[in-house]
Amino acid sequence: MILVHDRMARGHTRTGWLDSRHTFSFGHFHDPRRMGFRALRVINEDRVVPGAGFPPHSHADMEIISYVLEGALEHRDSLGNGSVIRPGEVQRMSAGTGISHSEYNPSATEPVHFLQIWIMPQRRGIAPSYEQKRIADADKRGRLYLAASPDGGNGALTIHQDARLYLATLAAGQSVAHDIAQGRHAWVQVARGAVALNGDLLKEGDGAAVSEEAGIRLDAAADCELLVFDLA
Repeated sequence: MILVHDRMARGHTRTGWLDSRHTFSFGHFHDPRRMGFRALRVINEDRVVPGAGFPPHSHADMEIISYVLEGALEHRDSLGNGSVIRPGEVQRMSAGTGISHSEYNPSATEPVHFLQIWIMPQRRGIAPSYEQKRIADADKRGRLYLAASPDGGNGALTIHQDARLYLATLAAGQSVAHDIAQGRHAWVQVARGAVALNGDLLKEGDGAAVSEEAGIRLDAAADCELLVFDLA
């Protein structure tokens, strides 16, 4: 069973400096049919104007992943971490018992476009932690590249949940497949371009929940960038 979440049905927050689209209920956007999928709780597609951003704010008991598509995102947190995330880089912050952080666009001229993802942890009260990883374009070109997993093996980021995040960039006409173990589920998010998921066409901003399927096949209808979550 595949349930497509249409990009046009996402929630929308717009302020003077932020344009954000919410795949699931978030902030002032509440839809009881869109409260997340399995452990996946938030997928926000954010655009922030130059020189602006989110001032320091706190989180607890959440795995937060940031993935920059265009521009740069500056991160600072109460653990003393400070970094700039650029396209091709993935950041994981485990909020655990509590952490404060800020996110800003450090550019004076260019906007930043990124995805912020929240995954509920397998257990509460873990120690806060932080990781960042650069993924070479070649590693995810034409294939599903494991970017985050519970054990952090093979250089993947560690997430404290039985979930795996794969990234892929496909040229038009390319295909990839992913087997789904019995009892598991998948979520596909299209960051850019268009792709057919088991024959269903998804466009930029669309997502799809996959359950009771033995696997998925992704056929690029145009050059595209994808995130695939394998979930318990």
